[in-house]
Amino acid sequence: MKIYLGADHRGFRLKEDLKNFLQTNGHDIEDCGALEIVSNDDYVDFAKSVAEKISINQDSRGIVVCGSGVGVDVVANKIDGIRCGLGFKLDQVKAARSDDDINVLALASDFTVYEEAKELVETFLQTEFNPTENHKRRIEKIKELEI
Repeated sequence: MKIYLGADHRGFRLKEDLKNFLQTNGHDIEDCGALEIVSNDDYVDFAKSVAEKISINQDSRGIVVCGSGVGVDVVANKIDGIRCGLGFKLDQVKAARSDDDINVLALASDFTVYEEAKELVETFLQTEFNPTENHKRRIEKIKELEI
């Protein structure tokens, strides 16, 4: 599975640390930027890039990072086919994957230390969607909202 990463200047260091961790563990990574710290860059550009790649490659996953995590979460969810969730606790991320089949994980670099982020990412990547009738029905209703 391909994993796309994106972060603005505030999320850059955490993204870089996660990228190294994922590559060390044999994951196929594509870095959608930022490729260097530029203090006035916009999280919108990087979250959009990640989300667009995943909308084309539905078997992939994405991780987007900004200071609060909210900006990249909002942006990613604007792209058809994306179900992004802001991750802050292991059980919450596990439920988001299992129940809601999120395909993008948003992280808050200002509030998440690397060790926590690593565990959230591992949970995001290892948890399978549980395709019960109610979970599938709800996801279909979400898809109907896409324009």
